[in-house]
Amino acid sequence: VQLQASGGGLVQPGGSLRLSCAASGSIFSVNVMGWYRQAPGKQRELVASISSGGRLNYADSVKGRFTISRDSAKNTVYLQMNSLKPGDAAVYFCNTVPHIFHYWGQGTKVTVSS
Repeated sequence: VQLQASGGGLVQPGGSLRLSCAASGSIFSVNVMGWYRQAPGKQRELVASISSGGRLNYADSVKGRFTISRDSAKNTVYLQMNSLKPGDAAVYFCNTVPHIFHYWGQGTKVTVSS
């Protein structure tokens, strides 16, 4: 099983994107779900997470700009990204927190450029 993220693309600085990730109910309902990103030459980092009870956590670099949410009926987790900066450019992935290796999908690429 791989978790497939979608919704990436090219956006200008200051713009917004919404990423989506659908998971099976068995994964979604019992785990903390997270959004990770990996920029070229950098390690993959966790940027946001949400527990089944709705507890939210964000990396300092995205606080106030990104919002993670989950739709239990659709077994989907979202990442609303606002006020995007060039430093946010990366491939974004979803996975559980902590991550499970075989859940990594190909991710969705976010490019922030004018």
